[in-house]
Amino acid sequence: MPELPDIVVYLDALERTIVGRRLEAVVLSSPFVLRSVDPPLFDAEGKTVRAVNRLGKRLVWRLDDELSLVLHLMIAGRLRWSDQPRAKPPGKIGLAVFRFPDGAVLFTEASPKKRASLHLVRGEAALAEHRRAGLDVLDADRDAFAHRLTAENHTLKRALTDPRLFDGIGNAYSDEILHAARLSPVKLTAKLSDDEVTQLHRAARDTLTHWIDVLRDQFKDRFPGPGDITAFRPDFAAHGKFQQPCPVCSTPIQRIRYAENETNYCPTCQTGGKLLADRSLSRLLKSDWPRSIEELEGGPGGQVAGRQ
Repeated sequence: MPELPDIVVYLDALERTIVGRRLEAVVLSSPFVLRSVDPPLFDAEGKTVRAVNRLGKRLVWRLDDELSLVLHLMIAGRLRWSDQPRAKPPGKIGLAVFRFPDGAVLFTEASPKKRASLHLVRGEAALAEHRRAGLDVLDADRDAFAHRLTAENHTLKRALTDPRLFDGIGNAYSDEILHAARLSPVKLTAKLSDDEVTQLHRAARDTLTHWIDVLRDQFKDRFPGPGDITAFRPDFAAHGKFQQPCPVCSTPIQRIRYAENETNYCPTCQTGGKLLADRSLSRLLKSDWPRSIEELEGGPGGQVAGRQ
């Protein structure tokens, strides 16, 4: 799932390619991607894109007449740029094409589970329904971070990836943050010391800032392709590195799987040498982790399940 660093580089690319340009047409190739009916989608056609920003992991295109297109990429949704204004959706993975005078943005999803979504809303109140209450870690000081982190008693993995608590952090970067902080993914927030909270806050800011800088440098001159936005990067320390050596201590990275969730960790750096694979862990995950991506992300106006 594209997370904060990925969303930032998408916004940079969209800023360069579509802001100030007229959206001439929106062509749907998958009717299921459109999740709103009022205002009708054709109201967006002929409007100029005035700005792009984000609501958590959602991309927002601000148009004339207080209209906003809200794109949620979910797991496998991606954007790509074509220099051909009349570009067609790419085969079975095409969801929609947004046509501009000098090119087109292609909205794709390489998964049979069609989770990506598109909404057209009018006005700030309607747009606010897509906003989660998550704290932006990059703008939050240590005390604000601590208050949000300990508001509910969850495992650290669950707390970091809950969009009601923190903004834009998902499966991949939560693993990287926890590895940098040297904290167990299943440690409960209520049991953190003050020093551990400070440690986690610093690791979250440093990890996200580092990867935003890396990806911005990589894509400063081009629009990211569909294979460029990935949860598996060669320079990650933990995520996607199962059985590969930890870059700090060389211990093989371990993995926990539950439902549609996965976490990777170093037993030496993060859990005192313990492998997290016993029955008590399974019970903990069942009670604290979401059962599906939909439950994790929630929907407009809906609540994200969180068990205290």
